[in-house]
Amino acid sequence: MQQLAKVIHHGAKNGVTGSCHQIFIDADTSFLIDCGLFQGAETSPEGRASSEQLEIEFDISTVKALIVTHVHIDHVGRIPYLLAAGFKGPIICSEPSAKLLPVVLEDAFKLGVSRDQHLVEQYIQLVSKRIIALPYNQWLPMLKAPLPTVNIRLQRAGHILGSAFIELEIQAAGQKTKQRVVFSGDLGAPYAPILSAPKPAYRADLVILESTYGDRQHASRKDRRQRLQTMIEHALRDQGTVLIPAFSIGRTQELLYELEDIVHRNRCQTCLTSSSDLLNEGDKPKHGSVWHDIPIILDSPLASRFTQVYGQLQSYWDKEAQQRVNKGRNPLDFKQLITIDSHADHQRMVQHLVKTARPAIVIAGGGMCSGGRIVNYLEAMLDDPRHNVLFVGYQANGTLGSQIQKYGPRGGYVEINRKRIDIRAEITTLGGYSAHADQASLVRFITGMRKWPQQVRLIHGETRAKEALREKILAAYAVKGHQGEVVIPS
Repeated sequence: MQQLAKVIHHGAKNGVTGSCHQIFIDADTSFLIDCGLFQGAETSPEGRASSEQLEIEFDISTVKALIVTHVHIDHVGRIPYLLAAGFKGPIICSEPSAKLLPVVLEDAFKLGVSRDQHLVEQYIQLVSKRIIALPYNQWLPMLKAPLPTVNIRLQRAGHILGSAFIELEIQAAGQKTKQRVVFSGDLGAPYAPILSAPKPAYRADLVILESTYGDRQHASRKDRRQRLQTMIEHALRDQGTVLIPAFSIGRTQELLYELEDIVHRNRCQTCLTSSSDLLNEGDKPKHGSVWHDIPIILDSPLASRFTQVYGQLQSYWDKEAQQRVNKGRNPLDFKQLITIDSHADHQRMVQHLVKTARPAIVIAGGGMCSGGRIVNYLEAMLDDPRHNVLFVGYQANGTLGSQIQKYGPRGGYVEINRKRIDIRAEITTLGGYSAHADQASLVRFITGMRKWPQQVRLIHGETRAKEALREKILAAYAVKGHQGEVVIPS
């Protein structure tokens, strides 16, 4: 067997967040794959970097470029600190990610560094000059002859718009053949709205594979729109609000896409609610079909910006989504959608929904309830049995979302802003909405290759998920008599 490239995991090694991986071509040359924030209680392998300690704790003197799989904060959130540590190289990503990344980094800079608008603009200009937008399925030379030579290619990963898995083709000094290394990033699942499903690489010698759902199969995604509709209709019988914590990019747009379809299928000609109507304290709940006038509130300025950019990138949408647009529908900007931008309107909306009995659906950032406007809704409404919290995404250990999921069904409590909040709202988790591939899809990503890898290295997952996925891949190897190994980095 050939000697495989050296890879050091600076994050997402013992957990699912803080993705950051360094691949060494030789002693003087390396590339960084992602540079993300840690969330919840997760830390770097050395324990020196965490959600509270953001500085780069490793030597970057050999790093020639940063290659970004996608723009979720747990994959790019520490880029400001990478630049502050002296990184001078390019930031390479897909063409859609190149449009989305400045928005993400502007928000990360404001949260972690400074809100001074002049500094923010300078920073975004600096970042934008570093970004190289690489079309999908196109090789880019990173190191040219004499050896070593390195080429990279991005392929659609189906996780969020612009997401990619990365192929590196490496020919090191003293090697006769080219080694192919694949970093999966976050792989998506089939039947995701707007996105095409990922296809496996043709071949690989080494695969660095995510394992977030390595021990689970997702509920059927084909009927998830109907299950979402049924669950919301059940929740709204209590005449309260359905609170949906959602990541600003990816999950929010998927939810809007499916809610628009539900409204479209249940449309009636009754005059629809406006934002000003809803914020009028004298407004009373209307009667009739729950869908014809239910306000769908998007309360996340960042998610609103991403949704606008998604709309500008329709050429990257899948065929079904483009067909809806061609029929005159706008899956991400429909009549019942109310967008809340200002903080004052956000506060008014929270208080309005607390005081009135008007049913509503609120999609608010952030996805794991560790920050964002969803926290204010939870603080104000979690102790009221009229309301329902609907989780549609993974909740990492140590996050507020994980605590609510765990203690809510037991009649427990959580602390929000140092206040004890008894959980009386109904807590529901809807399967089939994960943006991650499940166990079967992860195994197919390996076994669907023409040339199976010599080594698969499992990252980006909890211990039980990695162990279960390891057994499944090894079982597939045994059936075919393949001699590859599956490694869980220690």
